[in-house]
Amino acid sequence: MEHIERLWEIPQAAKKKKSRSKDKGSSEISNQKWAILSLSSIPLVMTLGNSMLIPVLPSMEKELSITAFQASMVITVYSIVAIILIPLAGYLSDHIGRKKVIIPSLIIAGIGGLISGWAAWKFENAYWMLLAGRALQGVGAAGAFPIVLPLVGDMFKNEDDVSTCLGLIETSNTFGKVLSPIFGAFLAGFIWFLPFLAFPVFCTISVLMVALLVKAPKRKEKPIPFKQFFTGVKDTFKEHGRWLSAIFFIGGILMLVLFGILFYLSEVFESEYGIKDIKKGLFLAFPLGALCLASFISGKIIKKNKILMKWLTFGGILAAALSIAALWFSIKLWYMITMFLISGIGIGIALPSLDTLITDGVEKKERGTITSFYTSMRFIGVAAGPPIIAMLMKYSNHWIFIIMSSVSFLAAIITLIAIKPEEKTQ
Repeated sequence: MEHIERLWEIPQAAKKKKSRSKDKGSSEISNQKWAILSLSSIPLVMTLGNSMLIPVLPSMEKELSITAFQASMVITVYSIVAIILIPLAGYLSDHIGRKKVIIPSLIIAGIGGLISGWAAWKFENAYWMLLAGRALQGVGAAGAFPIVLPLVGDMFKNEDDVSTCLGLIETSNTFGKVLSPIFGAFLAGFIWFLPFLAFPVFCTISVLMVALLVKAPKRKEKPIPFKQFFTGVKDTFKEHGRWLSAIFFIGGILMLVLFGILFYLSEVFESEYGIKDIKKGLFLAFPLGALCLASFISGKIIKKNKILMKWLTFGGILAAALSIAALWFSIKLWYMITMFLISGIGIGIALPSLDTLITDGVEKKERGTITSFYTSMRFIGVAAGPPIIAMLMKYSNHWIFIIMSSVSFLAAIITLIAIKPEEKTQ
Protein backbone atom coordinates (compact mmCIF):
# COMPACT_ATOMS: atom_id res chain seq x y z
CA MET A 1 0.00 0.00 0.00
CA GLU A 2 2.79 2.41 0.89
CA HIS A 3 4.44 1.58 -2.42
CA ILE A 4 1.28 2.54 -4.29
CA GLU A 5 1.04 5.81 -2.34
CA ARG A 6 4.63 6.69 -3.27
CA LEU A 7 3.86 6.00 -6.93
CA TRP A 8 0.89 8.35 -6.66
CA GLU A 9 3.00 11.06 -5.03
CA ILE A 10 5.55 11.14 -7.90
CA PRO A 11 3.21 12.40 -10.65
CA GLN A 12 1.46 14.70 -8.16
CA ALA A 13 4.81 16.25 -7.21
CA ALA A 14 5.71 16.66 -10.89
CA LYS A 15 2.31 18.23 -11.53
CA LYS A 16 2.79 20.68 -8.64
CA LYS A 17 6.29 21.53 -9.86
CA LYS A 18 4.95 22.21 -13.35
CA SER A 19 2.15 24.32 -11.87
CA ARG A 20 4.64 26.34 -9.79
CA SER A 21 6.78 26.87 -12.89
CA LYS A 22 3.75 28.05 -14.83
CA ASP A 23 2.67 30.36 -12.00
CA LYS A 24 6.18 31.77 -11.77
CA GLY A 25 6.20 32.47 -15.50
CA SER A 26 2.76 34.13 -15.36
CA SER A 27 3.89 36.19 -12.35
CA GLU A 28 7.00 37.29 -14.22
CA ILE A 29 4.95 38.51 -17.19
CA SER A 30 2.55 40.30 -14.82
CA ASN A 31 5.45 42.04 -13.07
CA GLN A 32 6.91 43.13 -16.38
CA LYS A 33 3.65 44.23 -18.05
CA TRP A 34 4.63 47.91 -18.28
CA ALA A 35 8.04 46.99 -19.66
CA ILE A 36 6.38 44.75 -22.28
CA LEU A 37 3.99 47.57 -23.19
CA SER A 38 6.92 49.97 -23.55
CA LEU A 39 8.90 47.56 -25.74
CA SER A 40 5.79 46.91 -27.83
CA SER A 41 5.64 50.63 -28.58
CA ILE A 42 8.94 50.39 -30.50
CA PRO A 43 7.83 48.12 -33.37
CA LEU A 44 4.52 50.03 -33.41
CA VAL A 45 6.31 53.36 -33.84
CA MET A 46 8.84 52.03 -36.36
CA THR A 47 6.06 50.48 -38.43
CA LEU A 48 4.08 53.72 -38.37
CA GLY A 49 7.19 55.58 -39.55
CA ASN A 50 7.41 53.39 -42.65
CA SER A 51 4.03 51.87 -43.49
CA MET A 52 2.18 55.13 -42.76
CA LEU A 53 3.71 56.48 -45.98
CA ILE A 54 2.33 53.76 -48.28
CA PRO A 55 -1.11 55.36 -48.86
CA VAL A 56 0.66 58.73 -49.29
CA LEU A 57 2.89 57.58 -52.18
CA PRO A 58 0.46 58.40 -55.03
CA SER A 59 -0.03 61.94 -53.60
CA MET A 60 3.75 62.26 -53.21
CA GLU A 61 4.20 61.40 -56.88
CA LYS A 62 1.91 64.28 -57.87
CA GLU A 63 3.21 66.83 -55.35
CA LEU A 64 6.90 66.20 -56.09
CA SER A 65 6.45 65.32 -59.81
CA ILE A 66 8.21 61.99 -59.44
CA THR A 67 7.62 58.50 -60.85
CA ALA A 68 6.10 55.52 -59.01
CA PHE A 69 9.58 53.97 -58.83
CA GLN A 70 11.04 57.14 -57.26
CA ALA A 71 8.19 57.18 -54.76
CA SER A 72 8.89 53.55 -53.87
CA MET A 73 12.47 54.55 -53.02
CA VAL A 74 11.13 56.58 -50.09
CA ILE A 75 10.32 53.21 -48.52
CA THR A 76 13.39 51.45 -49.90
CA VAL A 77 16.15 53.89 -48.86
CA TYR A 78 15.00 53.67 -45.24
CA SER A 79 15.31 49.90 -45.37
CA ILE A 80 18.65 49.83 -47.22
CA VAL A 81 20.36 52.00 -44.60
CA ALA A 82 18.86 49.89 -41.81
CA ILE A 83 20.04 46.67 -43.50
CA ILE A 84 23.64 47.90 -43.49
CA LEU A 85 23.63 49.08 -39.87
CA ILE A 86 21.49 46.46 -38.11
CA PRO A 87 24.37 43.96 -37.59
CA LEU A 88 26.49 46.76 -36.07
CA ALA A 89 23.61 47.73 -33.77
CA GLY A 90 23.19 44.09 -32.75
CA TYR A 91 26.89 43.77 -31.96
CA LEU A 92 26.85 46.99 -29.91
CA SER A 93 23.79 45.84 -27.98
CA ASP A 94 25.60 42.62 -27.05
CA HIS A 95 28.50 44.67 -25.71
CA ILE A 96 27.21 47.92 -24.18
CA GLY A 97 23.59 46.96 -23.40
CA ARG A 98 20.26 46.93 -25.20
CA LYS A 99 18.76 50.17 -23.82
CA LYS A 100 21.96 52.10 -24.57
CA VAL A 101 21.40 51.30 -28.24
CA ILE A 102 17.59 51.52 -28.39
CA ILE A 103 17.06 54.99 -26.85
CA PRO A 104 19.61 56.94 -28.99
CA SER A 105 18.32 55.08 -32.06
CA LEU A 106 14.73 56.23 -31.42
CA ILE A 107 15.97 59.81 -31.07
CA ILE A 108 17.91 59.61 -34.37
CA ALA A 109 14.86 58.15 -36.14
CA GLY A 110 12.69 61.02 -34.86
CA ILE A 111 15.20 63.60 -36.13
CA GLY A 112 15.15 61.90 -39.55
CA GLY A 113 11.35 62.19 -39.72
CA LEU A 114 11.58 65.86 -38.76
CA ILE A 115 14.08 66.55 -41.58
CA SER A 116 11.86 64.81 -44.18
CA GLY A 117 8.76 66.68 -43.07
CA TRP A 118 10.57 70.02 -42.94
CA ALA A 119 12.02 69.49 -46.44
CA ALA A 120 8.59 68.66 -47.90
CA TRP A 121 7.12 71.72 -46.18
CA LYS A 122 9.78 74.32 -47.04
CA PHE A 123 11.35 73.27 -50.37
CA GLU A 124 9.89 72.98 -53.86
CA ASN A 125 12.43 70.37 -54.99
CA ALA A 126 12.30 68.43 -51.74
CA TYR A 127 12.77 64.88 -53.02
CA TRP A 128 16.49 64.43 -52.33
CA MET A 129 16.45 66.09 -48.91
CA LEU A 130 13.36 64.04 -48.08
CA LEU A 131 15.33 60.91 -48.99
CA ALA A 132 18.20 62.08 -46.76
CA GLY A 133 15.79 62.36 -43.85
CA ARG A 134 14.46 58.89 -44.61
CA ALA A 135 18.03 57.56 -44.65
CA LEU A 136 18.56 59.02 -41.16
CA GLN A 137 15.32 57.34 -40.06
CA GLY A 138 16.87 54.10 -41.34
CA VAL A 139 19.91 54.69 -39.10
CA GLY A 140 17.59 54.96 -36.12
CA ALA A 141 15.47 51.99 -37.17
CA ALA A 142 18.59 49.79 -37.22
CA GLY A 143 19.01 50.12 -33.47
CA ALA A 144 15.36 50.10 -32.41
CA PHE A 145 13.06 47.17 -33.29
CA PRO A 146 15.91 44.71 -34.08
CA ILE A 147 17.21 45.06 -30.52
CA VAL A 148 13.78 44.46 -28.95
CA LEU A 149 13.86 40.74 -29.86
CA PRO A 150 17.08 39.87 -27.98
CA LEU A 151 16.05 42.15 -25.07
CA VAL A 152 12.86 40.14 -24.60
CA GLY A 153 14.97 36.97 -24.65
CA ASP A 154 17.19 38.49 -21.93
CA MET A 155 14.31 39.55 -19.70
CA PHE A 156 12.58 36.17 -19.32
CA LYS A 157 14.02 32.81 -18.29
CA ASN A 158 10.86 30.82 -19.05
CA GLU A 159 10.62 29.82 -22.74
CA ASP A 160 6.82 30.06 -22.66
CA ASP A 161 7.12 33.66 -21.46
CA VAL A 162 9.59 34.46 -24.24
CA SER A 163 7.30 33.07 -26.97
CA THR A 164 4.24 34.79 -25.47
CA CYS A 165 6.01 38.16 -25.30
CA LEU A 166 7.50 37.81 -28.77
CA GLY A 167 3.98 37.08 -30.01
CA LEU A 168 2.84 40.34 -28.39
CA ILE A 169 5.78 42.22 -29.91
CA GLU A 170 4.98 40.82 -33.37
CA THR A 171 1.30 41.65 -32.82
CA SER A 172 2.28 45.23 -31.99
CA ASN A 173 4.34 45.31 -35.15
CA THR A 174 1.43 44.06 -37.24
CA PHE A 175 -1.06 46.31 -35.41
CA GLY A 176 1.15 49.19 -36.52
CA LYS A 177 0.68 47.97 -40.08
CA VAL A 178 -3.10 47.92 -39.56
CA LEU A 179 -3.14 51.41 -38.09
CA SER A 180 -0.60 52.85 -40.55
CA PRO A 181 -2.68 53.13 -43.75
CA ILE A 182 -5.69 54.53 -41.88
CA PHE A 183 -3.67 57.02 -39.84
CA GLY A 184 -1.36 57.92 -42.73
CA ALA A 185 -4.30 58.58 -45.07
CA PHE A 186 -6.06 60.58 -42.33
CA LEU A 187 -3.06 62.85 -41.73
CA ALA A 188 -2.30 63.24 -45.43
CA GLY A 189 -5.91 64.32 -45.93
CA PHE A 190 -4.96 67.58 -44.16
CA ILE A 191 -1.42 68.05 -45.52
CA TRP A 192 0.27 65.34 -47.59
CA PHE A 193 3.58 65.51 -45.66
CA LEU A 194 2.01 65.55 -42.18
CA PRO A 195 2.84 61.82 -41.58
CA PHE A 196 6.55 62.74 -41.64
CA LEU A 197 6.08 65.39 -38.93
CA ALA A 198 3.93 63.12 -36.76
CA PHE A 199 6.67 60.48 -36.52
CA PRO A 200 9.01 62.43 -34.15
CA VAL A 201 6.09 62.78 -31.70
CA PHE A 202 5.63 58.99 -31.64
CA CYS A 203 9.38 58.49 -31.14
CA THR A 204 9.42 60.88 -28.18
CA ILE A 205 6.62 58.94 -26.46
CA SER A 206 8.42 55.64 -27.02
CA VAL A 207 11.74 57.03 -25.71
CA LEU A 208 10.08 58.17 -22.48
CA MET A 209 8.33 54.82 -21.98
CA VAL A 210 11.50 52.77 -22.53
CA ALA A 211 13.66 55.07 -20.39
CA LEU A 212 11.26 55.07 -17.45
CA LEU A 213 9.58 51.65 -17.54
CA VAL A 214 12.07 49.14 -18.96
CA LYS A 215 14.73 47.71 -16.66
CA ALA A 216 17.13 45.63 -18.71
CA PRO A 217 18.83 42.74 -16.88
CA LYS A 218 22.26 43.61 -15.51
CA ARG A 219 25.19 42.10 -17.32
CA LYS A 220 26.83 39.44 -15.14
CA GLU A 221 29.96 39.22 -17.19
CA LYS A 222 32.21 41.62 -19.04
CA PRO A 223 31.90 41.91 -22.83
CA ILE A 224 34.15 39.42 -24.55
CA PRO A 225 36.83 40.70 -26.95
CA PHE A 226 35.73 41.21 -30.55
CA LYS A 227 37.94 38.43 -31.92
CA GLN A 228 36.55 35.92 -29.43
CA PHE A 229 33.02 37.19 -30.05
CA PHE A 230 33.44 36.88 -33.84
CA THR A 231 34.74 33.33 -33.41
CA GLY A 232 31.67 32.49 -31.32
CA VAL A 233 29.29 33.86 -33.97
CA LYS A 234 31.22 31.98 -36.65
CA ASP A 235 30.91 28.74 -34.66
CA THR A 236 27.18 29.36 -34.18
CA PHE A 237 26.68 29.64 -37.95
CA LYS A 238 28.86 26.60 -38.49
CA GLU A 239 26.76 24.54 -36.09
CA HIS A 240 23.29 25.95 -36.85
CA GLY A 241 23.84 27.54 -40.26
CA ARG A 242 21.24 25.46 -42.07
CA TRP A 243 18.17 26.43 -40.07
CA LEU A 244 19.44 29.95 -39.31
CA SER A 245 19.92 30.70 -43.02
CA ALA A 246 16.50 29.21 -43.75
CA ILE A 247 14.82 31.50 -41.21
CA PHE A 248 16.73 34.53 -42.53
CA PHE A 249 15.55 33.76 -46.07
CA ILE A 250 11.95 33.04 -45.07
CA GLY A 251 11.69 36.25 -43.02
CA GLY A 252 12.97 38.27 -45.98
CA ILE A 253 10.52 36.64 -48.41
CA LEU A 254 7.52 37.24 -46.13
CA MET A 255 8.35 40.94 -45.85
CA LEU A 256 8.92 41.21 -49.62
CA VAL A 257 5.50 39.69 -50.27
CA LEU A 258 3.77 41.79 -47.59
CA PHE A 259 5.18 45.15 -48.66
CA GLY A 260 4.76 44.21 -52.31
CA ILE A 261 1.08 43.55 -51.61
CA LEU A 262 0.67 46.87 -49.77
CA PHE A 263 2.36 48.87 -52.53
CA TYR A 264 0.30 47.12 -55.22
CA LEU A 265 -2.99 47.65 -53.39
CA SER A 266 -2.21 51.32 -52.68
CA GLU A 267 -1.62 51.97 -56.40
CA VAL A 268 -4.51 49.82 -57.70
CA PHE A 269 -7.11 51.11 -55.25
CA GLU A 270 -6.47 54.67 -56.42
CA SER A 271 -5.83 54.15 -60.14
CA GLU A 272 -8.35 51.37 -60.90
CA TYR A 273 -11.12 51.85 -58.34
CA GLY A 274 -10.86 55.53 -57.35
CA ILE A 275 -10.47 54.60 -53.67
CA LYS A 276 -8.57 57.39 -51.89
CA ASP A 277 -7.75 58.92 -48.52
CA ILE A 278 -9.35 57.38 -45.41
CA LYS A 279 -11.37 54.90 -47.46
CA LYS A 280 -8.16 53.57 -49.02
CA GLY A 281 -6.59 53.31 -45.57
CA LEU A 282 -9.54 51.27 -44.33
CA PHE A 283 -9.37 48.94 -47.34
CA LEU A 284 -5.62 48.43 -46.81
CA ALA A 285 -6.34 47.61 -43.18
CA PHE A 286 -8.32 44.45 -44.07
CA PRO A 287 -5.36 42.14 -44.85
CA LEU A 288 -3.24 43.84 -42.19
CA GLY A 289 -5.91 43.37 -39.54
CA ALA A 290 -6.05 39.67 -40.39
CA LEU A 291 -2.25 39.52 -40.10
CA CYS A 292 -2.35 41.22 -36.69
CA LEU A 293 -4.98 38.86 -35.26
CA ALA A 294 -3.20 35.80 -36.65
CA SER A 295 0.10 36.93 -35.07
CA PHE A 296 -1.53 37.38 -31.69
CA ILE A 297 -3.21 33.95 -31.73
CA SER A 298 -0.09 32.22 -33.08
CA GLY A 299 2.11 33.76 -30.38
CA LYS A 300 -0.33 32.53 -27.73
CA ILE A 301 -0.46 28.89 -28.86
CA ILE A 302 3.11 28.06 -29.87
CA LYS A 303 4.54 28.16 -26.30
CA LYS A 304 7.90 26.32 -26.54
CA ASN A 305 6.74 23.67 -29.00
CA LYS A 306 9.30 24.13 -31.78
CA ILE A 307 7.84 21.37 -33.95
CA LEU A 308 4.48 23.18 -33.87
CA MET A 309 6.32 26.38 -34.83
CA LYS A 310 7.71 24.66 -37.92
CA TRP A 311 4.33 23.38 -39.09
CA LEU A 312 2.51 26.63 -38.38
CA THR A 313 5.17 28.45 -40.40
CA PHE A 314 4.85 26.00 -43.27
CA GLY A 315 1.05 26.08 -43.24
CA GLY A 316 0.89 29.87 -43.03
CA ILE A 317 3.30 30.41 -45.92
CA LEU A 318 1.52 27.79 -48.03
CA ALA A 319 -1.84 29.53 -47.44
CA ALA A 320 -0.28 32.85 -48.51
CA ALA A 321 1.22 31.29 -51.65
CA LEU A 322 -2.05 29.63 -52.72
CA SER A 323 -4.16 32.74 -52.13
CA ILE A 324 -1.80 34.93 -54.19
CA ALA A 325 -1.72 32.31 -56.98
CA ALA A 326 -5.55 32.37 -57.00
CA LEU A 327 -5.45 36.02 -58.14
CA TRP A 328 -4.48 34.71 -61.58
CA PHE A 329 -8.20 34.04 -62.13
CA SER A 330 -9.62 37.42 -61.13
CA ILE A 331 -8.72 40.83 -59.64
CA LYS A 332 -12.25 42.01 -58.94
CA LEU A 333 -12.16 44.22 -55.88
CA TRP A 334 -13.65 42.00 -53.15
CA TYR A 335 -12.17 38.79 -54.53
CA MET A 336 -8.73 40.45 -54.51
CA ILE A 337 -9.19 41.79 -50.97
CA THR A 338 -10.32 38.33 -49.77
CA MET A 339 -7.28 36.61 -51.27
CA PHE A 340 -4.90 39.16 -49.77
CA LEU A 341 -6.72 38.81 -46.45
CA ILE A 342 -5.90 35.07 -46.52
CA SER A 343 -2.29 35.98 -47.37
CA GLY A 344 -2.19 38.28 -44.34
CA ILE A 345 -3.44 35.48 -42.09
CA GLY A 346 -0.77 33.12 -43.43
CA ILE A 347 2.06 35.62 -42.92
CA GLY A 348 0.73 36.48 -39.45
CA ILE A 349 0.73 32.83 -38.42
CA ALA A 350 4.36 32.36 -39.51
CA LEU A 351 6.08 35.44 -38.05
CA PRO A 352 5.87 34.76 -34.27
CA SER A 353 7.18 31.22 -34.81
CA LEU A 354 10.18 32.52 -36.76
CA ASP A 355 10.90 35.14 -34.07
CA THR A 356 10.79 32.55 -31.29
CA LEU A 357 12.84 29.92 -33.13
CA ILE A 358 15.68 32.32 -33.74
CA THR A 359 15.56 34.01 -30.31
CA ASP A 360 15.51 30.74 -28.35
CA GLY A 361 17.90 28.93 -30.68
CA VAL A 362 21.10 30.90 -30.00
CA GLU A 363 23.23 31.71 -26.94
CA LYS A 364 22.36 34.87 -25.02
CA LYS A 365 25.79 36.46 -25.55
CA GLU A 366 25.36 36.25 -29.37
CA ARG A 367 21.59 36.76 -29.48
CA GLY A 368 21.69 40.45 -30.45
CA THR A 369 24.02 39.83 -33.39
CA ILE A 370 22.24 36.73 -34.72
CA THR A 371 18.76 38.25 -34.46
CA SER A 372 20.11 41.40 -36.15
CA PHE A 373 20.99 39.34 -39.24
CA TYR A 374 17.44 38.00 -39.24
CA THR A 375 16.00 41.52 -38.98
CA SER A 376 18.34 42.68 -41.76
CA MET A 377 16.85 40.05 -44.04
CA ARG A 378 13.37 41.24 -43.14
CA PHE A 379 14.39 44.79 -44.04
CA ILE A 380 15.79 43.54 -47.36
CA GLY A 381 12.31 42.20 -48.09
CA VAL A 382 10.74 45.53 -47.11
CA ALA A 383 13.23 47.36 -49.35
CA ALA A 384 12.81 45.05 -52.34
CA GLY A 385 9.01 44.67 -52.36
CA PRO A 386 7.80 48.12 -53.54
CA PRO A 387 10.35 48.74 -56.36
CA ILE A 388 9.93 45.19 -57.71
CA ILE A 389 6.15 45.63 -57.84
CA ALA A 390 6.52 49.15 -59.33
CA MET A 391 8.58 47.70 -62.19
CA LEU A 392 6.27 44.70 -62.75
CA MET A 393 3.18 46.92 -62.86
CA LYS A 394 4.47 48.36 -66.13
CA TYR A 395 3.96 44.96 -67.76
CA SER A 396 1.25 42.73 -66.32
CA ASN A 397 -0.55 42.09 -63.04
CA HIS A 398 -0.22 38.37 -63.74
CA TRP A 399 3.57 38.57 -63.43
CA ILE A 400 3.17 40.17 -60.02
CA PHE A 401 1.06 37.26 -58.81
CA ILE A 402 3.29 34.63 -60.42
CA ILE A 403 6.46 35.99 -58.81
CA MET A 404 4.97 36.61 -55.35
CA SER A 405 3.30 33.19 -55.20
CA SER A 406 6.45 31.47 -56.54
CA VAL A 407 8.76 32.95 -53.92
CA SER A 408 6.18 32.10 -51.24
CA PHE A 409 6.06 28.47 -52.41
CA LEU A 410 9.87 28.44 -52.32
CA ALA A 411 9.83 29.73 -48.72
CA ALA A 412 7.33 27.00 -47.76
CA ILE A 413 9.54 24.29 -49.28
CA ILE A 414 12.61 25.64 -47.46
CA THR A 415 10.64 25.61 -44.20
CA LEU A 416 9.79 21.96 -44.78
CA ILE A 417 13.31 20.88 -45.69
CA ALA A 418 15.70 23.07 -43.68
CA ILE A 419 13.98 23.73 -40.36
CA LYS A 420 14.25 20.59 -38.23
CA PRO A 421 13.69 21.73 -34.64
CA GLU A 422 13.80 18.23 -33.21
CA GLU A 423 17.41 18.03 -34.34
CA LYS A 424 18.69 21.55 -34.58
CA THR A 425 16.94 24.10 -32.42
CA GLN A 426 16.49 22.30 -29.11
